[in-house]
Amino acid sequence: MATKPTEPVTILSLRKLSLGTTETQIKEPKMFTVEDAVETIGFGRFHIALFLIMGSTGVVEAMEIMLIAVVSPVIRCEWQLENWQVALVTTMVFFGYMVFSILFGLLADRYGRWKILLISFLWGAYFSLLTSFAPSYIWFVFLRTMVGCGVSGHSQGLIIKTEFLPTKYRGYMLPLSQVRQNRTITTVPPGSTAGTTLMFLVISTQFIPESARFNVSTGNTPAALATLERIAKMNRAVMPEGKLVEPVLEKRGRFADLLDAKYLRTTLQIWVIWLGISFAYYGVILASAELLERDLVCGSKSDSEVVVTQGNSEEGQSPCHCHLFAPSDYQTMIISTVGEIALNPLNILGINFLGRRLSLSITMGCTALFFLLLNICTSSAGLIGFLFVLRALVAANFNTIYIYTAEVYPTTMRALGMGTSGSLCRIGAMVAPFISQVLMSASILGALCLFSSVCVICAISAFTLPIETKGRALQQIK
Repeated sequence: MATKPTEPVTILSLRKLSLGTTETQIKEPKMFTVEDAVETIGFGRFHIALFLIMGSTGVVEAMEIMLIAVVSPVIRCEWQLENWQVALVTTMVFFGYMVFSILFGLLADRYGRWKILLISFLWGAYFSLLTSFAPSYIWFVFLRTMVGCGVSGHSQGLIIKTEFLPTKYRGYMLPLSQVRQNRTITTVPPGSTAGTTLMFLVISTQFIPESARFNVSTGNTPAALATLERIAKMNRAVMPEGKLVEPVLEKRGRFADLLDAKYLRTTLQIWVIWLGISFAYYGVILASAELLERDLVCGSKSDSEVVVTQGNSEEGQSPCHCHLFAPSDYQTMIISTVGEIALNPLNILGINFLGRRLSLSITMGCTALFFLLLNICTSSAGLIGFLFVLRALVAANFNTIYIYTAEVYPTTMRALGMGTSGSLCRIGAMVAPFISQVLMSASILGALCLFSSVCVICAISAFTLPIETKGRALQQIK
């Protein structure tokens, strides 16, 4: 009889303990990250507006690059320049780009993407305007160098777009953002829209927020949450339930992180690829201008070439070849530039179905082939066709490596990774003028073989990259 009262008490105690544990688990607060919020909100009106506004920075950068090719024959005649002096203008633009690309990358990882983007845009627009009033060749070179410094910060626009896009849309929207840039090149004279675009960007400052991923990495969670809620409202989407939680990352924008064991091989191969792609890209642009200016088809100069002597003939100075573009030459350049848009659909399919690495290795290999085909004796239509395909391929290469670089690095060093890559690639851009504008005058085959060989190296490097970023979420920490 003594044991009967104890049994129900034990059972009741266990039930109470079980219920209490369940109740505690239910009351635990839900949490979400920026990645969760971006994926839940999805793609919508905010992203469309973001791409339209951020496309303005790409337009200006493209204008400045195309201006180099178009202005070369003009300054050659205006100041009676030698080949190396014309090439030096382009080289100094990319020297400024190279130096400031790393600096802006460091600052963007520490102080914000949007601030650096706006500063670089204002800087570039200011010195681009001053270039119009350059009184001499020396002043022209200096001002173009300053323009290169400013343009180097425009890559932050791509980072902002990347950090706001859901994973499945990055492979589609980032290449498409280049269409607006390239279409503008083919329809508007270079440099003519700098003032208009500047005003448009300044007015739009209130619309574009700072990257939410950057804000949470600095501990500014309320700002990140406000940004995400604003995007959700614009997209007519629902925010994830719970509290936004991310670790505060004290160590950001450190160069040593790029050479950490986890990213060392990736970083080195990315640098090789960026250098080679830039070498090929600007090599195509400047080589096409050189072929048209000097009519170097099949290795012979045209009888229509005009020779202007520097100074007085009795001084015995060497002649300067002066051949301004004819309307047909501009038409050829426009047609070949359209090629940068033509391959975009195939590029998008390759990036999303084959992956970033395989797609890049294929387009780099094809670029090498078409550089060699450019040496074939052909008609004017044939030359335009080769240039058209080459421009399409080199643009596809740039699209893919931009996307890959922005995806492969975590938030703590994404801007620095892009900045250092952009800086290293300018070495290729600095060398390209001397190959396209100096070596090509002596040996077309030698110049084209050099371009092709570099592209083959880049194709191999792309194929062997250790990380594939297709379908991979953006990393917050390394």
